[in-house]
Amino acid sequence: MRELGRKDTVTKDYIKQNTIFADAFNYYIYGGQQRIMPKQLRELDAAETIVPYGADDAGEPEQVYRDVMKSMVAMKDERAAYLLLGIESQGEVNYAMPVKNLVYDAINYARQVQKAASSHREAKDSKGHSKGEFLSGFYKEDRLLPVITLVILFSPDEWDGPTSLHEMLNIEDEHILSLLPDYQIHLITPYGLSKDELNKFHSSLREVLTFIKYSKDKGKMEEAVRDNFKKLRKEEINVLNYCANVNLKLPPGEEEVDVCKAWEDMKQETAAKAEERTLLEALRNIIEGFHVTAEKAMEVLKVPEAKQAELAAKLNSFK
Repeated sequence: MRELGRKDTVTKDYIKQNTIFADAFNYYIYGGQQRIMPKQLRELDAAETIVPYGADDAGEPEQVYRDVMKSMVAMKDERAAYLLLGIESQGEVNYAMPVKNLVYDAINYARQVQKAASSHREAKDSKGHSKGEFLSGFYKEDRLLPVITLVILFSPDEWDGPTSLHEMLNIEDEHILSLLPDYQIHLITPYGLSKDELNKFHSSLREVLTFIKYSKDKGKMEEAVRDNFKKLRKEEINVLNYCANVNLKLPPGEEEVDVCKAWEDMKQETAAKAEERTLLEALRNIIEGFHVTAEKAMEVLKVPEAKQAELAAKLNSFK
């Protein structure tokens, strides 16, 4: 559970960066065209407050927390256009994702209505508006800001969970189903991305998703690292180590690493550990099978004297 929490932390920290956040939405909305600029994004409070709708004394407010929420301001025809964007990072498939995101978006829209009502009360501008407008606090000319929530799965696994609210219902009657509004989640999964689609990303998100996609296939990973990777920063390395089950290491005091070299170093270290484990197993078998000392077993296997003390210490805890 601690590792899962750490995975959530590193992925949230990663996608909070405006360049990564913008890149994800540019891919999903505009097919990779650079339409959303990082400088247009503003960080918002990730806490969404659930207030019992329409009644001040209907119950205690509660809070839920998005992973990352930002506002975007763009100028069009000399007018400002506003958009609210959220990203949910998932280390594993969430089988209730449609409901989770639906709640987040609905809370946000409800909060916008409440803010409009508060604004009108403070301005005392109800004159000329109908009783229905006054009671709801939301005037006929008021408009909501659109909210889009994007899910990114930081895992090589296929998303086998529902992608819509209707998929979570046990309803076969089409007449009833037609009266139930559906809610689709917007999803990016490394598993489902082709090479052409990966090339539509313009930030390090391309390398991160590529690495995660091939992390279970050593052959394809070798090719991907050789052909696509140069240097990555500490933020990306942290994501890969926790989400792709690798152990890439940053040089002491450095903030970025040559991924090809780190990959080769990791392979050599893994091979050395496997070789050492094989040797320890052989030593244990000789010691227990022939009832000899560790020193005698090392002599039989011709272990170099320089390694004997180290191996002897590891034998005590080796299982």
